[in-house]
Amino acid sequence: MAYIDYLVGLDIGTTKICAIIAEITEDAEPKIIGVGTTPSDGLKKGVVVNIEKTVHSIQTAIELAERMAAVEVDSVIVGIAGDHIRSINGRGVVAVAGPDNEISESDVRRVIDAAKAVVLPIDREIIHIIPQEFIVDEQRGIRDPLGMSGVRLETEVHIVTGAVTSAQNIYRSIKRAGLSVQDLVLQPLASSFSVLDEDEKDLGVVVLDLGGGTTDIAMFFDGCIRHTGIVALGGDIVTNDIALCLRTPIDQAEKLKKQYGAALHSEIDTNEQIEVEGVGGRAPRKVAQGLLIDIIHPRMEEILTLAHNEIRKSEFANLMTAGVVLTGGGSLLKGTVELAEQIFDMPVKLGMPKGFGGLVDLASSPIYATAIGLIQYAVSFENEFETDSDDKKGSFRYIWEKMRNWIYGSK
Repeated sequence: MAYIDYLVGLDIGTTKICAIIAEITEDAEPKIIGVGTTPSDGLKKGVVVNIEKTVHSIQTAIELAERMAAVEVDSVIVGIAGDHIRSINGRGVVAVAGPDNEISESDVRRVIDAAKAVVLPIDREIIHIIPQEFIVDEQRGIRDPLGMSGVRLETEVHIVTGAVTSAQNIYRSIKRAGLSVQDLVLQPLASSFSVLDEDEKDLGVVVLDLGGGTTDIAMFFDGCIRHTGIVALGGDIVTNDIALCLRTPIDQAEKLKKQYGAALHSEIDTNEQIEVEGVGGRAPRKVAQGLLIDIIHPRMEEILTLAHNEIRKSEFANLMTAGVVLTGGGSLLKGTVELAEQIFDMPVKLGMPKGFGGLVDLASSPIYATAIGLIQYAVSFENEFETDSDDKKGSFRYIWEKMRNWIYGSK
């Protein structure tokens, strides 16, 4: 295995931008050596709306991480999310063309090409093509068909698409920040690398990333991703509700949410009085903490209910035996796990990043799940990052090795 000095995961979110620098040891376990987090300024619901502000936020996060790690970086693995993300499942069928009906790389390439031959609007592009299984002469559940004998080869794939302009603006922002992009990865997919066990992926599990602008969903079963979805609401709308109802500035509303907020009344002594700052120099006033929870609870209930409805759209909804894993900053709100258990009627836990060393204390929080997952994603395809050659990235061997890793998981 080739040795890579450093990898950088860059989580570009609506409320924060997080950069994590990891040193990759010979046993391929990431060792976190730098963490940089800064408020995100220039994005809305995961989409860039102001290039200059986004560039400044990226540069700040990278500089903070570089200073801590005492290294300079020039490329990043980037997460992408937002309400423009859409996913579909595709299916391809071809006749095996090799001698003696032996399935070759050419056959696999042709069946994947057939599966991804879906009609997309001109303003959308494919971000991921993830094989779920191969079928040889109606025999299902095959993960690697190379070398097998058969007449008919089929595959079922999960296709993730995004708006062309949204992806271009992310690339443009990172380039203007003086960096290059090694790969673009769906954020809940990246999070799964840092918070899920292989057993969970096999049994059936949902990753629910509660971000600032959106809530991202990824469903896994039989070791592979089966469904992805987006709810266009996140923690920001909860903060906005607090600001409007209590007539306080947005930044103060965010502090109140983090310090005194909860998704359920049972988590808090609701009679306690808290001080709320006024707008425009108006005098602060006291309100009951229960009032704050009265504002938060219905909005959190709405977000989780919409996520539940999105999960139920999938044919795999009843197979999520392992339950739900919550990540993202919104998952840290008191009572969120308990409220989610009530709504989903299945086990729910907080997704803590794992599988890394170094600055464990600084990065052991659900808010870093995506950034760490991006690094672990890159480690899984370590050999593929030795070059940025477009020829290599477009080659069948590159694509096939990535697909094998999707199927078999991180090695």
